[in-house]
Amino acid sequence: MTGAVEIGLTQLILATGFIVVAAGLSLALSLGYCRSLVIATVRTYLQLWALGFVLRWVFAIDSAWLVLAILTVMLIMAVFTIQGRVTSRPRGIFPALFNAVFISGVTVTFAVTALIVKVEPWYAPRYVIPIGGMVIGNSMTGLALALERVFGDMAKRRNEINTLLSLGATTFEAARPSIRTALRAGLIPTINSMSAVGIVFIPGMMTGQILAGADPRTAASYQIVVMLMISAATTLGSVIAVLTSYGRAFDRQSRFTLDERS
Repeated sequence: MTGAVEIGLTQLILATGFIVVAAGLSLALSLGYCRSLVIATVRTYLQLWALGFVLRWVFAIDSAWLVLAILTVMLIMAVFTIQGRVTSRPRGIFPALFNAVFISGVTVTFAVTALIVKVEPWYAPRYVIPIGGMVIGNSMTGLALALERVFGDMAKRRNEINTLLSLGATTFEAARPSIRTALRAGLIPTINSMSAVGIVFIPGMMTGQILAGADPRTAASYQIVVMLMISAATTLGSVIAVLTSYGRAFDRQSRFTLDERS
């Protein structure tokens, strides 16, 4: 068999049966997730269908400016999503977070497309957009965890931080234990995925290529590149985000101003 098997409306309806079962279990056990499952399912249909039409249009136009515009929108939406997940954040971290996502996402994406895959032209939308989406989307969890942990840990260490500051420590010296804890937390999901890949689960890109008829060895090579680029983007983005935003927990006089939210 070569090429992907076409999935029509009938197959999609049958696949939706899985959600019907999940919603039924939610109702039976009074979990309160039935409405959320229905809304999430409708959004999945609408968003992915819309994405399919948009990508088909983008591939046909083949414009560098259009590709860059789409990547910019993806970056902005990723920043808003990450910021929304960080509940104990101080004000004004958006610029630092955007820089972290931009630098890590753009650097890793174009390093992969230009140096590893070697696409021609450099902006080829069939490669740049999916790879950029994987890099940005998969690194969001790590960045959100790192930022949530650094501010949450600093809030819990309020007395310790104030004591260190009163003894002449710099803001970085006072925050350093929280920074290290946060960066470790941000890398845990990626490390766990890399440890279990190929044994516990077959990742999405490799599965998609195999279903499309690609040689499993070629699919495995692509998936290795994907896992490594996600790890690099998560590490780079987390480091930049934490190091450029932790200072927002202090005022201009180096006084700790973050409220405890636990």
